[in-house]
Amino acid sequence: MDRYFTEQRHTRLRAEVREFADREVRPRVAEMERSRAVCRDLSRRIARRGWIGATIPRAYGGMGAGHVAKTVIIEELSRHSGAMGAMVQASQLGVAKILHFGDETQKKDWLPAIASGSCLPTIAVTEAGAGGHVLGMTGSAVRDGDSYVLNGSKVYVGNSHVGDLHGVVLRTGPGARGLSAFLVESGRPGCVAAPERPTMGLHGFGFGELILDNCRVPAAHRIGAEGEGLAVAYSSSVLYGRANLTAVALGIHQALVDETAAFCAERRRYGAPLGDLANIKLKLGQMQSRLMTARLAAYHAVHLLDRGEPCDAELMNAKLVNVESALDSARNAMEIHAACGLFTDRPIERYLRDAHHIFAPAGTSDIQLLRLGELALGTAKGSWSDRLADLVRAEEPTPAL
Repeated sequence: MDRYFTEQRHTRLRAEVREFADREVRPRVAEMERSRAVCRDLSRRIARRGWIGATIPRAYGGMGAGHVAKTVIIEELSRHSGAMGAMVQASQLGVAKILHFGDETQKKDWLPAIASGSCLPTIAVTEAGAGGHVLGMTGSAVRDGDSYVLNGSKVYVGNSHVGDLHGVVLRTGPGARGLSAFLVESGRPGCVAAPERPTMGLHGFGFGELILDNCRVPAAHRIGAEGEGLAVAYSSSVLYGRANLTAVALGIHQALVDETAAFCAERRRYGAPLGDLANIKLKLGQMQSRLMTARLAAYHAVHLLDRGEPCDAELMNAKLVNVESALDSARNAMEIHAACGLFTDRPIERYLRDAHHIFAPAGTSDIQLLRLGELALGTAKGSWSDRLADLVRAEEPTPAL
């Protein structure tokens, strides 16, 4: 792979997304904050740029650009709107199940539409009574001839109210081998999204409840073999979810540093810029140091993923470091802004609220630490980045990109 060309491609992509975010996303943030409703129009505008297809191979109409490019896209959108960064990360999470476990017909039917922006996919796994305990789910899928009848409720479904194609994991039998995954179109009878509920942050992004009530889908809509649902859920979470959420946290973190540095330069105390005060400079230095460390962790992990190298631990660590450091820097930013940070004419309080939304999905910080502890003890189980290396490795760049 030509390293120089790859860096050049990423630089061009970053500039493209940043220009779009400045022009299209930033002006809509105030209205998203006011309405607290899912911003369908902006979600579709972003999707039509082709960015949801960052990891979709060019053979299916995607960018074939890999996980570093995907991280660039999500980070730059999240610098202006964590909600729109979350929208893209959730959609690209929905791509994973088809890429990893879909058959050739499913890939040809759905991936080109996703890559073009005409279809926004989701993945629906979590249930209210089970939370992060995937094996505790009770929603069911019962075979009936050439169809399955689906029943149950899924919560915290990213893009629940704007998604077109839901990847739903349900129980087809007992135990770990009793879960299976299905593709369910949003307009299919028996599949409805519950009314939107107001949230603390990420206004403009929807992550609500999906209700399945005797929803019948063809057996051809099952992803992978019956009993592979746990693998669909776990691999999507480990290889896509953690990396995607890392990118959202990184974008918010960058925005926190940028906004706080600008505030320190413009605000004056004792006849000089606020940033001249040693205690303020120390806090800002802490924020900058955390950001630099978080960025290294984020891009190192997805670089390994693009190369097809083992990196489950790096992905866990990247999510842990980025979420925790963004939250710590948000507190520093609020301390520096003092009372000014409490008013909504400045975005600091929004960044703080949005950062908290990235904590739980794809495993809380405690979950990441537990898994890393198992790695240290030599008791870690399996490696999704090993198992699916050929499916996550970035395509070789071509002069046409």
